[in-house]
Amino acid sequence: MRKLLIAGNWKMNGSQSMALALCRDLVSGVAPLTGIDVLICPPFTLLHRVSEAVSSSIIATGAQDIDEHEKGAFTGQVSADMVRDAGGSHTILGHSERRVLYGENDERIAAKVHAALSRGLIPIVCVGESREQREGGHTDEVVLGQLDPVIGQCGIGAFSKGIIAYEPVWAIGTGLTATPDQAQEVHSLIRRRLADHDADIAARCRILYGGSMKPDNAAELLDQLDIDGGLIGGASLNEDDFLAICRAAADRAVPKSG
Repeated sequence: MRKLLIAGNWKMNGSQSMALALCRDLVSGVAPLTGIDVLICPPFTLLHRVSEAVSSSIIATGAQDIDEHEKGAFTGQVSADMVRDAGGSHTILGHSERRVLYGENDERIAAKVHAALSRGLIPIVCVGESREQREGGHTDEVVLGQLDPVIGQCGIGAFSKGIIAYEPVWAIGTGLTATPDQAQEVHSLIRRRLADHDADIAARCRILYGGSMKPDNAAELLDQLDIDGGLIGGASLNEDDFLAICRAAADRAVPKSG
């Protein structure tokens, strides 16, 4: 049985009233589903309330980023321990917006992965290429160039628990989506790189697709051999869309009877 992970990244959206209403619908909607894990990553100001609101369900919570330091004079930053204290179990790291808008490089992201693992958080490590890089034939080089520093600094054991999300930058918020074959090709590349270090970890590591997965394309993407779930952006803010993706995942995680 494949156990798929559907993770919702709310980005910088939401209020307490909106979050609690959405969580009520999601808790009810995922109750009958089996064979999947569901994760919500709200803004940090909402993490504690969201964690409480979903505590009786299969839904876990996480942060959208952490600082690589445990504590100290880093005004405005959030540590792994703070995320855990607020109820989170996961953190997204290396999202393309962090790389592009805030200049985070591969080495810093690897340091954040190390910090997450050392403090008991499960990292979701994002990798992906821009449109120019894809059109220039550099997808493999870029994706592996973002993955290898994590393996180099944290060891392949980081992915015995850690998760990878392939998010083609050109397919985020643009209306474009990688075809299932394009997505599978990169997911397979990532799994082969992991297998170069440890075949067992490569087989068990969950690799998510994070480039505009929606209800109308989720089934076809999740049918791909190496796509183990989705990192959902805008669609995670709409309970109908998010639950439709969760149901598509559950249909593929649990063998059909008859």
